[in-house]
Amino acid sequence: MTKILQCLLLAILLIGSNACEEKLQTNESIQIAFMADVHLNDIYGEFQDCDYKGVVNPANGKFVIARTMEAQLNSTRIFNENYFAFLAALDDVVKRNIKFVVLPGDFSDDGQPFNVRGLKKILDSYSDKYGIKFIATTGNHDPVRPFAMDAGKKDFLGAGGKPQVIMSADSLYVPLSAEENPVVVTKDICRMGYEEVITTLGDFGFFPKKEDLYWETPFTSYTYNDYAFDKAFDQSSLNNRNYSIPPFNASIPDVSYLVEPVRGVWFLAIDANVYVPNNNAETDSLNADNYEGASAGYSNVLTHKKHLIKWVKKVSSEADRLGKTLIVFSHYPMIDFNDDASPHIKNLMGEGKMQLHRVPDEDVARTFAEAGIKLHFGGHMHINDTGIRKYENGTGLVNVQIPSLAAYIPAYKILTVKNKNLMEVETVVIDSVPRFKELFPIYEQEYSYLKKSGTKDIWNKDILSATTYHEFTNWHLKELVRLRFLKKDWPAEFRDFLLNATGKELLNYTNSTAVDSSLFENWTGFGMIFDFYRLRSADKLAIKDIGLDRIKQYQIIIESLLQNQKDSNSLTNKVQNDFYEFAEIFHHFLNGAPADHFQIDLKNAELVDLVE
Repeated sequence: MTKILQCLLLAILLIGSNACEEKLQTNESIQIAFMADVHLNDIYGEFQDCDYKGVVNPANGKFVIARTMEAQLNSTRIFNENYFAFLAALDDVVKRNIKFVVLPGDFSDDGQPFNVRGLKKILDSYSDKYGIKFIATTGNHDPVRPFAMDAGKKDFLGAGGKPQVIMSADSLYVPLSAEENPVVVTKDICRMGYEEVITTLGDFGFFPKKEDLYWETPFTSYTYNDYAFDKAFDQSSLNNRNYSIPPFNASIPDVSYLVEPVRGVWFLAIDANVYVPNNNAETDSLNADNYEGASAGYSNVLTHKKHLIKWVKKVSSEADRLGKTLIVFSHYPMIDFNDDASPHIKNLMGEGKMQLHRVPDEDVARTFAEAGIKLHFGGHMHINDTGIRKYENGTGLVNVQIPSLAAYIPAYKILTVKNKNLMEVETVVIDSVPRFKELFPIYEQEYSYLKKSGTKDIWNKDILSATTYHEFTNWHLKELVRLRFLKKDWPAEFRDFLLNATGKELLNYTNSTAVDSSLFENWTGFGMIFDFYRLRSADKLAIKDIGLDRIKQYQIIIESLLQNQKDSNSLTNKVQNDFYEFAEIFHHFLNGAPADHFQIDLKNAELVDLVE
């Protein structure tokens, strides 16, 4: 008998022993794709309980269930074209021969049955054809609340360019005018709860499979040494995976799990959704309306899901003992995703603006670093970013923010595991997306209707001239800034100051004389605001779109403002103070940790930028 066979036999007999565990770890690097915030809307899906098929696309005669362009350009995510982008990203994964794809939450639009079924159909197809293993966890959009609830949308594309209302119950909407398209009622547009979502998608990590080498939850009672599929299956029922939030009697699902699909690699999927119950939950705990949304993420985990911290610490310790490579992911960030500019954002825009309520408390990173987590992949924010924390006790944590395929800049991440302590992360931008213009003829109808009806703040039709999906998402962000962010987030006086200024005037405002001001004449304050958001969303991947010359001009203005503040140590008016805070934020965005292509030394929590 060969030494290899002897070792294999011994490993089978002594699973809990480390005698052959290290030799069984693959010497080849393993690659894992992370696709967060897919927000799939199954535009070619079907409702099972009504005859409504959608609106006809005049270009190809197909029925489409899709949202209006107006809805897309007022949202932080695209609703329709991301369907094609998801397929393009999966095709890219196939070309790279990557066999593991992680979906860290918000894989659906809002957990609607027809969208979750559509996602399952796509995942099953790629699993069957290409042998891809999908591993998922839930986000705040799937489910929106812990239990199913009636819901709907008022802004689907409808006949004649009009919006189409689709609701899961006819009592949810009363038509305001006889000119509206008739309301469509279908249960396929309700919001599913945990039970419905994970039952539909159970094959993608939420339940054990016979071919998995190991599977557990925070609530299972067995160990790695005495693992058996039958035990895991018996304990995987959602009835066994609940926790309560004192002083309420509500029993809330937690679908966190650990799975070992290939020897030596553990995927730790943390369900960081926290749906805080209100007082009514004590007497009606199954009513979804009696819970808050989960968008706050990990800050609520520290106070309401302490069992997760204990479990994560145990898993991390066991991974070390057994020589496993631990891959940790969840929907939410564990570290400030604003390149540590959040205090300045608060000073400029105020409490809660620019989604500051989603920035995790600093205790989050420390708590999970002390629990043994060294690398974490998160989504939720639709941005490309890397955060890092080091602590005096020698622990450290790197948080990798995965961009969304439904926003600028559309991309996914590839993790290459070199060994347990050395990882490489690469960001893959999805630019070429076949069929992304397929719905444009319907948008033409929508635009004509809005124009004819005299709608204010109508969206810019130039978005329909986009030639690539990357360009389309760039337009999406530009319109989002114009139609929503400037109105809701920015202090009016400073906003108006920037919007009415040219680059040359902004330079003159800083009293800088070190450069030819004529170079600043071809851009405006709006352009600087837009680029501010592009950097925030895409990190240094946005520099190619912005241009190095423009970046250098911004840096001159920023450095002059920061230096003037340092020299004067006082600010004379609010606009000047706001401009200083804006410069601070911009400076942070330009000088964050590597977020495109980089290497991670987990032992020392250090990053090496691999971009030339």
